[in-house]
Amino acid sequence: MKIGELANETGLSTKTIRYYEDIGILPEPGRQANGYRSYNPSIIDRVGFIKDAQASGLSLVEIQIILELRDEGESTCEHTVRLLESHLEAVEHQIIDLHRTKAQLQKMIIKAKALDPADCQNPNRCQTISATHL
Repeated sequence: MKIGELANETGLSTKTIRYYEDIGILPEPGRQANGYRSYNPSIIDRVGFIKDAQASGLSLVEIQIILELRDEGESTCEHTVRLLESHLEAVEHQIIDLHRTKAQLQKMIIKAKALDPADCQNPNRCQTISATHL
């Protein structure tokens, strides 16, 4: 299968497929006599895994490590679970930070609505954005 066919089958652009080859997450394909890339249909499964892993929050580097382990015949389950647990912990911290940010924004909006624009004398700053108003 040619690169355009692989792109159509997987929903990736040809540019992304070439990039994945360049960074080594996809193996270099064979070449036809005319120099066109020639992909084995089994590459569709690998691309599907890459897309699924990215959707779960894994980086391309993390995905590449998993694929390299698999290519070497290693079991990847424990490694992958540790990665996913780490990502879950990071997401939980982000949620906490987002709740804090939301609360700060809500306080700023309430205080800003009570401010008199005529009191704003500093040409370098908006009185709405001020730590003293929190």
